[in-house]
Amino acid sequence: MKTEIKRLFTVMATVVFLMALPRTVGAAENSADPGNTAFILLCSALVMLMTPGLALFYGGMVRKKNVLSILMQCFAVLAIVSIQWVLCGYSLAFGSDHSGLIGSLEFLGLQNITTDSLAGSIPQLAFIGFQLMFAVITGAIICGSFAERMNFTAFIIFILLWTTLVYDPLAHWVWGGGWLGQLGALDFAGGTVVHISSGFSGLVAALILGRRLGQEKEAIVPHNLPMTVTGAALLWFGWFGFNAGSALAAEGLASLAFLVTNTCAATAAFSWVATEWIHHRKPTVFGAVSGAIAGLVAITPAAGFVSPLSSIIMGLLVGPICYLAISKMKEKLAYDDSLDAFGIHGVGGTFGALATGVFASTAINPAGADGFLASGDLHLLLVQLTAVVATYAFAGITTFLILKFINLFLPLRVSRAEEEMGLDLSLHGEDAYSQVDLNDDGQILAG
Repeated sequence: MKTEIKRLFTVMATVVFLMALPRTVGAAENSADPGNTAFILLCSALVMLMTPGLALFYGGMVRKKNVLSILMQCFAVLAIVSIQWVLCGYSLAFGSDHSGLIGSLEFLGLQNITTDSLAGSIPQLAFIGFQLMFAVITGAIICGSFAERMNFTAFIIFILLWTTLVYDPLAHWVWGGGWLGQLGALDFAGGTVVHISSGFSGLVAALILGRRLGQEKEAIVPHNLPMTVTGAALLWFGWFGFNAGSALAAEGLASLAFLVTNTCAATAAFSWVATEWIHHRKPTVFGAVSGAIAGLVAITPAAGFVSPLSSIIMGLLVGPICYLAISKMKEKLAYDDSLDAFGIHGVGGTFGALATGVFASTAINPAGADGFLASGDLHLLLVQLTAVVATYAFAGITTFLILKFINLFLPLRVSRAEEEMGLDLSLHGEDAYSQVDLNDDGQILAG
């Protein structure tokens, strides 16, 4: 009897095991990879840190009477875009394609997405969070062009409309199945989508708002360079999540993106300082951090497609290019891009996108395409040029229309008295370096 019972249990155990085996295999095939998931969540946090880093980078560059206003703008972007992305931004950027131009509203409010939904080997929710941080930093970059003079209410409306009408469609064009992606444009982590769009949109905004009071009479210099250096260090640190995370897996491609990101930034810091040393006879710490950011911008579209040696060449070139764009072009055309968002992000992003068409190689990433050096063919370079021109045209025209629309209802720029007092006190009732007392009506008390 005992022998028969043992046999019965053995048979039952074998049957249960055989029934469970295919289900276990199937579950593994349809579940997220824990390592990749942890990697993307970490990279998302790194990219989020870039926005406070940018706030410090910008904050040290403005005059001390406006430092809190630029910090407030960056943190406002973080709050506004975080909500917009969940409500409609992600769906517009990554929903089902409509004519190559925009995503559907299938993910409105993140409906139809569960904790089991996947994007490749990671949970779709992790991918959503990662892409959200890209949308946030893009909006924050724009602040640098019109710092020290924009009405805060107008700014809030502008960022909401700009993210919805400019960033989301561009993200779809390149990454969401849109026409530029179909054309074969390469943008590993945001040369066109993030840097060109924000840099040129910022320039358009700066031209519409006009120059800062007194800017034509005397140079406006950074008030706290240590703050700017700290912000630059945080940006450099967070950029590893920005570029390496765009591989969407903790694999060799992420390692390549990590390495070339650091190499290009370091080389660009060197080349920028060398250029200003020759030009002005003095190497500056401001030049070093500006060059590093220019290098980080340039390598962003190319990070998963070029070799470390190519990243060195890109860094050597982008430093002088951005330096001259700021020191020569800005002076000659007399526009007031307050914190050089266009000079670094617009110009650096343009160079990086075009350099991708030169240095990209399928020997590095088979999922990409061969640039001019690898193929001797100009096809990819022409595709990259098309993406650059399309981004300039779409971002510039739409930004112009958004600002003109807002100006129908409220002023874009603060009053002369508010600008002379400083936006910290006039708009926010705060001072970064002293205590301010307010009465019951929120007005500043003397003394």
